Amino acid sequence: MAPNVIAQQEVDTRSWVLLIALSLLWGASFLFIKIAASDIPVFSLVFLRVALAALVLHLFIIITKRSYPTDWRILRLYALMGLLNNAIPFVLIVYATPRIGAGAAGILNAMTPVFTLLIAHWLTADEKITARKAAGILIGFAGVVVMIGPKAFGGLGVSVLASIAMLGATVSYGFSAVVAKSFRGIDPAVSSACQLTASSMLVLPLALMLDQPWTLPMPGAAAIWATIGSAILSTALAYILFFQIISRAGGTNVMLVTLLIPPSAVLLGMLFLNEVLSAGELAGMILISAGLLVIDGRAVRWLRGR
Repeated sequence: MAPNVIAQQEVDTRSWVLLIALSLLWGASFLFIKIAASDIPVFSLVFLRVALAALVLHLFIIITKRSYPTDWRILRLYALMGLLNNAIPFVLIVYATPRIGAGAAGILNAMTPVFTLLIAHWLTADEKITARKAAGILIGFAGVVVMIGPKAFGGLGVSVLASIAMLGATVSYGFSAVVAKSFRGIDPAVSSACQLTASSMLVLPLALMLDQPWTLPMPGAAAIWATIGSAILSTALAYILFFQIISRAGGTNVMLVTLLIPPSAVLLGMLFLNEVLSAGELAGMILISAGLLVIDGRAVRWLRGR
């Protein structure tokens, strides 16, 4: 390779496995939130999720005698990561979803890899737009649209401001993926703990001001266990995988998980909530799979070689 040529980051087999695992963990968060949100207000639930996850990770770091970064530049970036990857998008999603509906929110959320690709193309040297990746993301996005269904588009016209807020969340995720590149070489557990600690500090004032949790009754056992599951599985463990994928495959590739979350959530709903797979959901899954195969490139290269 010529010295002035920068290699593009690709998704290897292990990264795909990690992406699927991450999509299942984040897909499960919808089940946990559905249970917990009946007893716990949104901002308090978000705070409990990130704060408990941070606590678990800090205990893990201390027990395993891992080291924290001491460079103030890195610590400031973790604060920025907590803002871009949790605080801003969580607030915008919480605002937008009730106003435009879960289906429309899911479609707009699937724009995350598109914005991530565009942002990374302009701000990084090793994650440029390629025709194959762009085509794969568009096919996958079409699969999300088909999977969620045409009725979701009705929600997009209900509130223009809410739709813009949802797109703002995806743009924030895109910038966070670029910032996360700075943490390559740092233990994923440490990166996860530092980011979630920053997120907790940012979300706490909102929970105190808007929810006033001291005035609320004690949540039920189901809500408490769902919150714990959301914190440990869908946040602490999920962000360890998130930073591992960042290190292996880059920021644009990790955001492909937003294409995998809808089918993961549907499959989990079938397994645990006895939900039925519709024809549209099946067709959407097939399109998403086709898009991911195009992004992966190995199947395309194999077909060309035949």
